[in-house]
Amino acid sequence: MKEFKIGQEVISAFPGTGKSEYIRLGEGSGYMPQGFACDSDSSKFDKSEFPKNYIEHIKRRINDGYARIFISSHKEVREALVSNEIEFTLVYPEIGLKDEYLKRYKERGSPQSFIDLISEKWDSWINELSNQKGCKHKVLKSNEFLSNVC
Repeated sequence: MKEFKIGQEVISAFPGTGKSEYIRLGEGSGYMPQGFACDSDSSKFDKSEFPKNYIEHIKRRINDGYARIFISSHKEVREALVSNEIEFTLVYPEIGLKDEYLKRYKERGSPQSFIDLISEKWDSWINELSNQKGCKHKVLKSNEFLSNVC
């Protein structure tokens, strides 16, 4: 099992739950020190080596001492976390919040193709997340974000 410092947490969060905003608002507020948390955007990683390269990045962030490491909720990432014995908390919305999340994606300027994909896969992906083994679960209610539960 990976050794964590006290208070250190890897948070695998569904799109639109507020990973980037947590970092942007938290560090800018003066309440969260620079380097306290990081948002590891999986879209910036070479897909030919994914998720191995992403897991290595997460391990480096753990070793760097970040208290909160926000990561993707992709299935292959969750499976790799479990197989690498990296403890994580999975954060995702209640299944009935599809319209609220689609609105969030539109408001933040997500591409229509992304919105359509989430809309099409919503029920299967949320059910898959709720059945994930080997992690803690935090389910967001209406109008909640990571900042409400972390």
